[in-house]
Amino acid sequence: MSQKIIIGTRGSELALWQANHTKTLLEEKGHTVEIKIIKTAGDDSQKLNTSFDKMEGKGFFTKELEEALLKKEIDLAVHSHKDLPTESPYGLLIAGVSKREDPSDLMLIRKENVDDKQKWNLKKNAIVGTSSARRKSQLLAFRPDVELKDLRGNVPTRIEKLRKGEYDAIVIATAGVERLELDVEDLYSEKLSPEEFVPAPAQGVLAWQTRDDDDKLMSIIDTISDFDVLVKINIERTILNLFDGGCHLPLGAYCDADLNDEDRLKFRVWVSVADEWNKQPKQLYFETTITDGLADEITDKIKGIKPQKVFVTKTFRENDYLPRALKGLGFDVVGKSLIEFRQIKFKEFAKTEWVFFSSKHAVQYFFSQKPEVKGMKFGCVGASTSAELRAHGHRADFIGQNADTKLVGKQFAAKVGSSKVLFPIAKDSLQSIQWQMPKRDNVINLNVYVTMKHSEEIDPETQIVVFTSPSNVQAYFEKNKWIPGQKAVAMGDATAAALNKVKVKVAVKPISFDDLGLFQSILSIS
Repeated sequence: MSQKIIIGTRGSELALWQANHTKTLLEEKGHTVEIKIIKTAGDDSQKLNTSFDKMEGKGFFTKELEEALLKKEIDLAVHSHKDLPTESPYGLLIAGVSKREDPSDLMLIRKENVDDKQKWNLKKNAIVGTSSARRKSQLLAFRPDVELKDLRGNVPTRIEKLRKGEYDAIVIATAGVERLELDVEDLYSEKLSPEEFVPAPAQGVLAWQTRDDDDKLMSIIDTISDFDVLVKINIERTILNLFDGGCHLPLGAYCDADLNDEDRLKFRVWVSVADEWNKQPKQLYFETTITDGLADEITDKIKGIKPQKVFVTKTFRENDYLPRALKGLGFDVVGKSLIEFRQIKFKEFAKTEWVFFSSKHAVQYFFSQKPEVKGMKFGCVGASTSAELRAHGHRADFIGQNADTKLVGKQFAAKVGSSKVLFPIAKDSLQSIQWQMPKRDNVINLNVYVTMKHSEEIDPETQIVVFTSPSNVQAYFEKNKWIPGQKAVAMGDATAAALNKVKVKVAVKPISFDDLGLFQSILSIS
């Protein structure tokens, strides 16, 4: 392209970074580029008492840029993709997208408000700043104790408000902090996993918008665009479009992809959507190798969820996420373990570099005996076991997040190498993790509790039964028969194998060994 390319952008620090980043990409391809700053309604709105969740996605940050494109005052507009309406105005289109920066949200906490025994290390009843309906919805779902307070301004302004003590913590996009290379060392940073705290559709991605008749510029944008990212965010934004809620709808959608065992691309999609910001969101996980119609399938599934009667072979504790989330959606849920545990006392144990816990019960019965663990590192399976470890004042150096225990075992074995590992376990444990260790001599098992069954009859009207362990499967079928039409959720391969022995078909296995994984699984078959 011989003529100069004029890029239009907002004047904020982050918008200018995005424009200059695009300018560099184009100049590396040999093009002459100029940046033109255009003021938008979104910039003025930051001086008003208008919450961002009433603005973002409705053109407040894009309208003037798009008008400048149509008037040919600029050739290319650079946007944060998540700020764009799902459909471009007549005469414009999204010609390409950037590589994706970290899509996660970031919680920044004043250090005096850190509590490592609480989720996200945030103290109870904290004041958290955000004006996003999506973030509000998920914050209240996981931490109903927090107080939400609207947060306005550009990224540096928001962080400065936190420093001044207007909030105990704030939630912002990780990409914004990283792009601006902001120094937040004086604050505690907690990155929120996009697989749990689901980001906005296309978060972390730049959108390059042009006139739909500018074929030459579209060809140039093709040379800097990331087509793999485009496929993923198209799924995310199509879901947003199908819900027809714009920014007012508390919706997060995140798509990732990797190769499966057959070298086919497997797409994984996480969605969180609520009717309103202060209502319990529906949180689901999907995976498929076929993207055609995927967004429609996901949307139809979420809209079609109906409350069910659920029994979980797990005794609920106060503030557990699973019962609260299910009841928030109108489900009738009962949780009761059909097994009980008794401690096995130990006098001493071998000191090793690592200790690995396969369950929160192993954590409880190990630390209840006040062992000396100074200098030892900790590994565990799942978020709930990690949380139990944190409740005892320790942080996990390795967390296996996959429901496939063999895979977790292999990952842990690669992490520890030739180190010896202590495994506090239940007597007669299946030792799924231990069998993946390359040297059995490096495995030291320590019995810390024993499991005993105490079966009871379950309401025959129950539609979904969640089995959390092989022992609970055995206990369930001592006094209950499987009723046609019931659906079974199995936590892990060993539990699924136990159900297979009694000829019960597993409807779904959770992707993770925690309450969120169970919640996602229950909704997927409701």
